[in-house]
Amino acid sequence: MKLLERNSCFRRTFCNSMMKFAIFLFFAALIPAKYASAQTCIIESLINEKVQAAVDSKVSSILTKAQLTCTSTSAPGADAFCPSGYLATGCACGMACGSWDIRADTACHCQCARIDWTAARCCKVAIVG
Repeated sequence: MKLLERNSCFRRTFCNSMMKFAIFLFFAALIPAKYASAQTCIIESLINEKVQAAVDSKVSSILTKAQLTCTSTSAPGADAFCPSGYLATGCACGMACGSWDIRADTACHCQCARIDWTAARCCKVAIVG
């Protein structure tokens, strides 16, 4: 009889411990999930919307006035330079040379020996109006 009482007492203690542990795990998983989502204040959201609307309006008005302006230049020899304010976007070389590079963003340089001419395509973004 004493062994039976001791065994049931052990089972009851074990079951109570397991129930407490299960409840602990449930709350440990539930509570962080509630606070893991981004918490934003209504006022903060309204301010963000107003700022975004103002930025969108300014960007839109500037982009409608932006214009890409391009020109071509050429020079004898291996180098051709873009006018001030323009950036080199492409190059061409004489004597069937296909090896070229853009130097300092504003100059085309042909890499073949004895080049007779070099051309540069130069562009800039301008705000008109």
